[in-house]
Amino acid sequence: MSTAAQPLAFLKGHGTENDFVILPDPDGLLDLDAAAVARLCDRRGGLGGDGLLRVVRSAAHPEARQHADTAEWFMDYRNGDGSVAEMCGNGVRVFARYLLHAGLAKPGELAVATRAGVRRVQAGAGDGQVTVAMGRALLPAGEVRVTVASRTWPARNVNVGNPHAVVFVDDLAHAGRLLDAPAVQPADAYPDGTNVEFVVDRGPRHVALRVHERGSGETRSCGTGACAVMVAAARRDGADPAVDGTSVTYTVDVPGGRLIISEDPDGEIRMTGPAVIVAEGTFDPAWLAAA
Repeated sequence: MSTAAQPLAFLKGHGTENDFVILPDPDGLLDLDAAAVARLCDRRGGLGGDGLLRVVRSAAHPEARQHADTAEWFMDYRNGDGSVAEMCGNGVRVFARYLLHAGLAKPGELAVATRAGVRRVQAGAGDGQVTVAMGRALLPAGEVRVTVASRTWPARNVNVGNPHAVVFVDDLAHAGRLLDAPAVQPADAYPDGTNVEFVVDRGPRHVALRVHERGSGETRSCGTGACAVMVAAARRDGADPAVDGTSVTYTVDVPGGRLIISEDPDGEIRMTGPAVIVAEGTFDPAWLAAA
């Protein structure tokens, strides 16, 4: 990581307790390798977070320059282990909340560039709720299975800008401790790994989940995972807005709170949930370089 010697600014934020280190870097000057990100996200030796959100102008980042005309800001999202990820639904909400907090955007609709494309966000200055248009889900064909200890379940392959394996279980405790990634077969279904959601029913169009996030382990919430779960639950329940011509909405409880997920007849998925900035400060780049 190459930086100037002066202290570097950071913030901490979370969406349904899926928490992030936020690094403002408008001109794209920070060179963050995987080790540096993992150090920053370390909960004992660093600042602590499920992932990292680097705030860069789209025009200043080679992966986002094509979006600069429609989205001024690019969310350079990294998992807690430093690996690069395509999207993070809770992260987009927190990213938008930061833009308002820093005066870089006004309340209302704004566009955020991500590796999965531009996401439209509706963020107000009031109750902290943020709605994100998450795009359309893809449901790749083929049988997928998930195994934890001696249990194996069929899973639904759902891609919402990043990959998910959705498993319906009788009890969330069946997922085990989720310290390690559950086994997913066949291996070629997810060549870059996957997030795995374990889901139980709570009532009509109301489900709850636990999740193992690729590169982060079990987290308190996963926004894209909640969207994938909603789509899988709707199809299981016989609802398909593209066929029915009617939007469908599910309440999705995560360990860190509650998200409301809707799917429209055109396939657009909308996620609404809280986004909070909890702290801000600076750190010494020499500490990071020494690590």
